[in-house]
Formats: sequence, C-alpha cells, structure tokens
Amino acid sequence: MRKYLCIALVFLVFTSCKAEKKQISSTQTDPIRVPPRLVLGCENINEYWHLLADKKVALVVNQTSIFSNRTHIVDSLVSADIQVKKIFAPEHGFRGNADAGASISNQIDKKTGLPIISLYGSKFKPTKNDLAGIDIVVFDIQDVGARFYTYISTMYYTMQACAENHIPFVVLDRPNPNGFYVDGPVLDLKYKSFVGIIPIPVVHGCTIGELAQMINEEAWLGDSLKCDLTVAPCKNYTHHMNYSLPVAPSPNLKSDRAIFLYPSICFFEGTEVSVGRGTNNAFQYIGSPYASKSKTSFSFIPQSNAAASNPPFKDQNCYGYDLSLIDNSEDKSYGSINLEYLINMYQSFDVNKSKFFHEDNFFELLAGTDELRQQIKQGLTANEIRASWQESLQAYKMMRKKYLLYTDFE
Repeated sequence: MRKYLCIALVFLVFTSCKAEKKQISSTQTDPIRVPPRLVLGCENINEYWHLLADKKVALVVNQTSIFSNRTHIVDSLVSADIQVKKIFAPEHGFRGNADAGASISNQIDKKTGLPIISLYGSKFKPTKNDLAGIDIVVFDIQDVGARFYTYISTMYYTMQACAENHIPFVVLDRPNPNGFYVDGPVLDLKYKSFVGIIPIPVVHGCTIGELAQMINEEAWLGDSLKCDLTVAPCKNYTHHMNYSLPVAPSPNLKSDRAIFLYPSICFFEGTEVSVGRGTNNAFQYIGSPYASKSKTSFSFIPQSNAAASNPPFKDQNCYGYDLSLIDNSEDKSYGSINLEYLINMYQSFDVNKSKFFHEDNFFELLAGTDELRQQIKQGLTANEIRASWQESLQAYKMMRKKYLLYTDFE
C-alpha cells in the first residue's frame, strides 16, 4: 500500500519538475539555478504515512486539502486503502462554498459515502461519540495567517478533543501566505471567541503546524491537557516565500490581493462598512452608505452572488475605496497591518460616526482588545496605535521563535 502511494508521489514530483523545466528556454547556455520545489506537508509522506497504516482515520479537511497536482487528500487516502471513517468539516463546509457564518449541517459525501460531521453548526468541537472508534485524526486545511480566520479555532478544539480522548493528532503543514510578518494587538483572553481562540496577534506569522506546536507546548488547551501531536512539515518553504494559494480558502478570498488585505480589512466586519461581499472583489473594496461621498474616491453596490447570498447593504450605494488596483509591493501596509483604512473610513462617516461601530462587541472580538475602538474614536494616528501593541507583540515574537519549523523572515 505504502509502496503504491510512494510511486504515485514520485510521479507527482517528476511531472512537476518536468513542467518547471519546460519553462526554461533550450537556447540558454548560462547555468540556471532552479529553486527547489515546494513540498507540502501532505506530500511529505515519510513523516506521517506509517502512523495511518491499519488505523481508523478521521480527517479535518475542506476544499484546500489538495496535493500539488490538485488531487484531494480524501481521494488519495481512500484509493490507497487507508481506513478513512469520517470527515470533520470547518466553517464554509467540506466543499468550501457556504457563506461566512452560515451554520453547516452533517452530511454524507456523495463521492466516497463518508459521513461529514460539521464543526461549524450545532458545535465547534468533536464529541466523544464523534471520535468513538477513531484511532487517529489528521488535520489538513490551508490557513491565511490571521487570528480571526476560524480554521485555527477548529484545529484548537479538535486538538483539545483528541487530548481528552487520548487520540493522536497529525497536522499536514502548509505555507502561510501572510507568514512574512507579525503585527497587531495580542488577544486579551477576556475577548476569547471563535474568531480569536488563543493569545496571539492578529497576524501571527506561523504556519498551521507551527501554531499547533505552540498551542500544545504553551498549555493553551487547558486542564493540563497535551495532545499527542505530529506535524508533517513542508520542505523547501521559508517565511520569506511568496506563496500563491491554488484554491480559494473561503468563498470571499479569491485572490492573492484579497488574502494579503484580509488582516487589515476584516476589522470592518464589526462596523457598518462593507468589505465588498456581493461584488467580484470581496476584501478589496471597502465602503458604506453612511460614508461621505465627497470624502471617498469610489462607490460600489453589493448584490447577491454565489459567495454572498445576502451581503451587507445589498443593493445600496457604498462609498469608500477600491484597494484592488494597488500592487502588494507598493501598498504601504506591506509588512504590517494598514490602520489607515480603518482611520480613513471612520473619518469619512462625517456626521454618522455614532453609526460606525456595531454595538454587539464583535469589533472587540476581532481586535482581541477593547482599546482599538477607543483609539480610533480618540483620533490617534496609526503609529500611535501601533506603539501601544509593542510590549506584548515583542513578547509574542520571542515566544514564537521556539516553535518555528522554517527559516524566519527576520
């Protein structure tokens, strides 16, 4: 069994390398240094394959759980006769097409007949009954490097359930597209929620495997719990690397630009500002009907689409900014969260400033602190706000270094 998968993966590597070589002109005579091929954690089979043999396996996966040739890990393991017994699905579901925040029900996968247990519906954490008869749990989901992206919370609760039930937990690591910097306020645990489950900054600068090690070793699972954890690392990845995701990690993060902007833009989900849901450029547009047309440079009208059936401010003119045309390397937020977006939109509300923040404290849950709202209202500059993060941010950076699996950006 293992022999056949190894052969398949050798073929995958061979065909990938062959494709790379085709891009090099045969007329070139100077030596060419081809960068080593990135190997994803799921392709690093020597690190985890032996753990699955003759075991009853549960997978925490979604549409991002693919090999470099886009074969889904469920299909690969099932075809290799691994005893996959069930699938646990995060926010947006197993196929990744459900609206943000939409409750997901349990289902049966039509292709494999496997039961799909939702971890974003009536519960966030696998129950003892869900894990009955399971020998090992494998997590393989693409993260985007922001604390409020809920796949981190799904991993946290699944690790906790595995620790409680003495079940080994394996993370198949993937690159972090925002893994080249660390920034933002560190979560105050008073604001712990599903959009902020552990005390890390908004931009944590870790892969999902590095975060799993941090969660485990920093005793964040609670009640003296520790997970039997294995991380299958990527090969030839560094935190300097620009990584373009082959599949959208969620319905409204459809481009590298949107993923890059996400840590700066997601704060608006706790305000009366649209982040462009219901357009072709979600997380690249920001605007609101309450903003002053004269103080902004762009307008758009959210409408129902496949990624947002009922977007905020549906069919209304939203005044704000188009961030889609700025090159990432030119954006002044490069290497840090861009607070100017938040400050400028707040100022654009003019006589409507009292409407800017939602009163349900969701903004505080996203920020991980009650200070940011007050700092914006007080008119502090971006530099003044960022200065207030530095003490806890520096402490986090020192702690983070203990869990790095790859060459850092610093």
